[in-house]
Amino acid sequence: MKKYALIIAALLLSVSAFSQKKEIIKKGWNFGPLPVVGYDGDLGFQYGVCCDIFNYGDGTRYPRYNYKFNVEASRYTKGSGVFRFYSDMPYVVKDTKLFFDITYFYAKKYEFLGFNGFEASGFDPYSSFLFGTPSSDEVKSGYHFINRNQFRFVGSMQRPFFGVPNLYWTAGLAFYNTKVDRINLEGYEDQVTLYENYVSTGIIKEDEAHGGNTTQLRLGMVYDSRDHNSDPTRGIYAEATLVGAPDLIDRKGYGNLSYTFLWRQYLPLYKDRLTLAYRLGAQNRIAGKTPWYMINNLNTMFFQKMYTEGLGGAVTMRGVNRNGVLGEGFAFGNVELRWRIVDFQFINQNWQVALNPFFDAGIVTQKFREKEMMDAEAVLDPLPGNESMYYSGDKESVHTSAGLGLKLIMNRNLVVSVEMGKALNKRDGEKLKPFIGFNYIF
Repeated sequence: MKKYALIIAALLLSVSAFSQKKEIIKKGWNFGPLPVVGYDGDLGFQYGVCCDIFNYGDGTRYPRYNYKFNVEASRYTKGSGVFRFYSDMPYVVKDTKLFFDITYFYAKKYEFLGFNGFEASGFDPYSSFLFGTPSSDEVKSGYHFINRNQFRFVGSMQRPFFGVPNLYWTAGLAFYNTKVDRINLEGYEDQVTLYENYVSTGIIKEDEAHGGNTTQLRLGMVYDSRDHNSDPTRGIYAEATLVGAPDLIDRKGYGNLSYTFLWRQYLPLYKDRLTLAYRLGAQNRIAGKTPWYMINNLNTMFFQKMYTEGLGGAVTMRGVNRNGVLGEGFAFGNVELRWRIVDFQFINQNWQVALNPFFDAGIVTQKFREKEMMDAEAVLDPLPGNESMYYSGDKESVHTSAGLGLKLIMNRNLVVSVEMGKALNKRDGEKLKPFIGFNYIF
C-alpha cells in the first residue's frame, strides 16, 4: 500500500502550489478524457479510455449541467472488460430528466461466494489442507469464481409531481441478458467450483444455471433537494421504486415484484467544506420468484457508479468481498465525512481535493433458498475439521467495513476516486482493498 500513500502525498503537495482564485463559470462543452489503467494477477493488465462529456449551456445553471455523456472501453490482456455508454439529461426536455445506460460486461473471474451472507460456507478445498492439496501460495483457487457476461440497458425518466417542490414521479424500463458458466481461465480447468456444486445439489436450478433474460418495468417517486448532483454538500435524495419483472422472454416462471428504497442525506457541518453524508437502502421481493443471477442487482432508477450490484465491493460495502452478502432481500447503510481540503484552478478548470473517511454496513434481510442449502449440507458426511460445504450453521448478522477515500473533483461533476476499505470481520475479507474509479458511491 506504500504506492497509494505516495500518490496521495504527491497529489496534496502538488495542488498546494496553485493559488485559489474566483471560480470559473463553465459554459458550452467540456471534456474530461482519462486513461483506464490497472492490473490483476489473473486477468492481466487493464487498459482503455473513458471520457465524461458535459454541456453547460450559457452557464447560468453551473455547476449543474444541461446534459452529460460518458463513454468507456477497457479490457484486460487475458480477456475481461467493459464497454459502456450512458447519458444523463436533466434539461434537454422541459421539466423532464432522462437517463440512459447501455453496458456490456464480460468477466472471466467473477466472485460467487454463496447465498445469505454468514450462512454460506467459507470452505475452499483448493486453499486448505483438508484433502492434502498444496497451500494457497502454490495453488490459485477458482472455487469461488464464475464466468459471467452481461448486457444491460436501463432507461429512466423523471417529471415533477403536480408542482410539489422537489418531488417527482419516475418511470423506467430495464433489460438484462446474463450468461453464466464455470470459470474458464487457464489453470483452473480441473477444479470443481462452488457454482457447480450448487447446480449439482439443486440449490441453483438447472433452468437458471446458465443465466437468462430479465425485463423490468419500474415506477417510483423521488424527492431531491440536493444542491449538486455529483458532489452535493446539503440536501436530501430519497427514491422509492416498485419493480415488476414479468417473465416475457424465457417463460421459466421467474417473474417477480420487488421494491427498492434509498435515502441519502447531506448535512453541512462547516460551510461547503465539511459535510456529513449518509445513505440507507433496502430491497426486498414482494411476490413471485427471482432467478439466482439477479438477486445481487440493486434496482435503482438512476445511478452514479458503473456497477449496480451488492452487497459487498466498491458500490455498497467497500472492503467486504464483492457479492459476499447475497440474499433475496437486503439492507445497507453508508456514512462518510467529506472534507474538501483545497480548491485550485488548472488548465482552465475548477478543481477540488477531498478526503472521505467512511463506514459501511449491510445484512441479508430476506433469505434465498436457505432450505436447499440446509438440505444439501445434511446429506454430507462431516468433513475433516468439521468444515461445512453449503450451510455454515452461523446466524446471519451485520457485515461492516471502514476505510478512507481521496477525491479529485473537476467542476463539481467529474470525480476521480481512490478508496481503501477493510472488512471488520475476517469472514468478509482479510485484506485492505483499494478501489480506483469515478464518483462518490452516493
